[in-house]
Amino acid sequence: MISVIIPTLNEAENLPRIVDVIAGDEIKSEIIIVDGGSTDGTPTIARKLGLRLVETIPSRGIQIQAGTEAATGDVFWILHADCHVASGSLSAIERELSVATQSPGGNFRLLFDGDDDFSRWLDGFYARIRSKGIYYGDSGVFVRRTAYEQLGGIKPLFLMEDYDFNRRLERCGPTIMISSPPLVTSSRRFQSRPKWAIITRWLVIHLMFHAGFPSLWLAKLYHSTRH
Repeated sequence: MISVIIPTLNEAENLPRIVDVIAGDEIKSEIIIVDGGSTDGTPTIARKLGLRLVETIPSRGIQIQAGTEAATGDVFWILHADCHVASGSLSAIERELSVATQSPGGNFRLLFDGDDDFSRWLDGFYARIRSKGIYYGDSGVFVRRTAYEQLGGIKPLFLMEDYDFNRRLERCGPTIMISSPPLVTSSRRFQSRPKWAIITRWLVIHLMFHAGFPSLWLAKLYHSTRH
């Protein structure tokens, strides 16, 4: 069974849509919502939808860690609530893992939903860095439970928890990149900010991460420049 782990923070608008697609797949799954203190009714919606709800402090690393601890499946699929999941995505995960029996996991080809040149550039940029083994949590990372436990799991970081984990996942064995169906993510984080500021921030945060700065510092920088 696949455990779908969705960390949330004020995702009441998006949650029903993504849950409807996942629940409609023929592959058996459990959906675990890990809420980080939403004030828009997200936990109430999760309960009404009959989903398993875990509540933590607002930190994606801590939320994902709590979700995996609550999960019972033999595969974990970690999804961001603002992504658009295509029908058949669960089936694609099961099919690819059944063929690539030595693979620890992988992710989906990522596309951005913005109707602008920068979003299209991001589509190509993410494809290029994926060929180098670099990808992030917004691309729908999935991992076998055995590999997840062998790697020590997600670290409870305030930022870059996905980058940190995926680097370790890449060293665990050949990973899978599912190109069809792709995963479509929101471009909302890039709205109202110049391209140079987005790219500069991305580079600075990565340099600070590799230099060993605390993840809380990185999160504060990320949110200050994001808003």
